[in-house]
Amino acid sequence: MPFSGATGPSEESLWSSRPACTEMESKVSEGGLNVTLTIRLLMHGKEVGSIIGKKGETVKKMREESGARINISEGNCPERIVTITGPTDAIFKAFAMIAYKFEEDITNSMSNSTATSKPPVTLRLVVPASQCGSLIGKGGSKIKEIRESTGAQVQVAGDMLPNSTERAVTISGTPDAIIQCVKQICVVMLESPPKGATIPYRPKPASTPVIFAGGQAYTIQGQYAIPHPDLTKLHQLAMQQTPFTPLGQTTPAFPGLDASPPASTHELTIPNDLIGCIIGRQGTKINEIRQMSGAQIKIASATEGSSERQITITGTPANISLAQYLINASSPDPDPHGRNTFTA
Repeated sequence: MPFSGATGPSEESLWSSRPACTEMESKVSEGGLNVTLTIRLLMHGKEVGSIIGKKGETVKKMREESGARINISEGNCPERIVTITGPTDAIFKAFAMIAYKFEEDITNSMSNSTATSKPPVTLRLVVPASQCGSLIGKGGSKIKEIRESTGAQVQVAGDMLPNSTERAVTISGTPDAIIQCVKQICVVMLESPPKGATIPYRPKPASTPVIFAGGQAYTIQGQYAIPHPDLTKLHQLAMQQTPFTPLGQTTPAFPGLDASPPASTHELTIPNDLIGCIIGRQGTKINEIRQMSGAQIKIASATEGSSERQITITGTPANISLAQYLINASSPDPDPHGRNTFTA
């Protein structure tokens, strides 16, 4: 089962001061159902960054103080899976820390906002579809009971997540309401195990487009732009040498600068089996590289008996450097070899 949530105050005070809400919750928290659970949360990039914290300090603290295992899926996906595993007490403690962390993030964001009403903390759990019927209950009776007894809003998605047999269960409310709600959901899950095999949801990796803004280069991950220092250096070099004209523009970006420094040519030889990675589907990758670098790039036709293809890059030295960097980044081979043949 999965969630997404937030953290805050000391968990010792948190747990010792909070009374049990329902009989079912008491069964869990008092050890009657103190079994090992795995809870999976679906989070966006910003939420994951908040959970990880600077140099991983936040997630390290959560692991140490809760005693739960907290794993975060890899990859440059807009969404990530956060898996929390451990005894029920450890699970709920970790979940409380996440819920309070998210509330803290909301409070901090409101200090720079004109909004007057505080939005609720929202978490998304990933639950096997075969268990969702028990969670909803006959005629919606179970989910209604959970909403009324905890004060949290609970929504079960009608459709399964892509390429899986799981659904998203969205919980919204105050951290206290969310924690009580999760406890009740766990009881339902324990009493109604999944039926048949579960195909887990795995977020699909996203492509990582690059944008240039304010003299900096960024790769896009989900809804967020991540600074890319190596590309930034090449971008700044290009800006110093010539007006940078991405996206096929021909008008100088900075009037008054010399827009036509001497052009150069650089040739790369690339193994045939790597050329597809550089061209991309229907030429999308190579066109992207042309637009971002401002260089002209020509790929020679395959020659019979040759295991390599020649790529000719024409432009200013800075345009060529940026194009070569982007080609290298597109290829599984980190260092395609090439030779310089500069012409006027």
